[in-house]
Amino acid sequence: MAIGFDVGGTLGVVAPDKGFSRNNEPRVHIAEFGDGYEQRLAHGINNIKQSFSVSFANRPKDEIDDIVAFFESKKGATAFNFVFSDTNSGSNEETVKVVCESWDQTWDYDDFYSLSATFRRIYEA
Repeated sequence: MAIGFDVGGTLGVVAPDKGFSRNNEPRVHIAEFGDGYEQRLAHGINNIKQSFSVSFANRPKDEIDDIVAFFESKKGATAFNFVFSDTNSGSNEETVKVVCESWDQTWDYDDFYSLSATFRRIYEA
């Protein structure tokens, strides 16, 4: 699959602008004892919380409308596959399940719009 996500319909796979970012935040239980001593333990099997900040700048109104309709159809609860380039994973592409709980739409000029969104990685079958 190409980089991005499939919104279906005539638009098909939508690729975000270059320069999107991934935030990684390990979840760790920390037990603190006297004299500064502490023990740490990973919280759960998939303890690294990940989020992706993506943008779609200066796109035609129809394309932005299709992306927004896709996000609205998922209602922030239904996961979808997001494919991105990752040479660290041993292949050129990695596919993860994400949900999109928030997005911002900007009216740039004429019939050109921009959209930014945050995808949160989830772990489910």
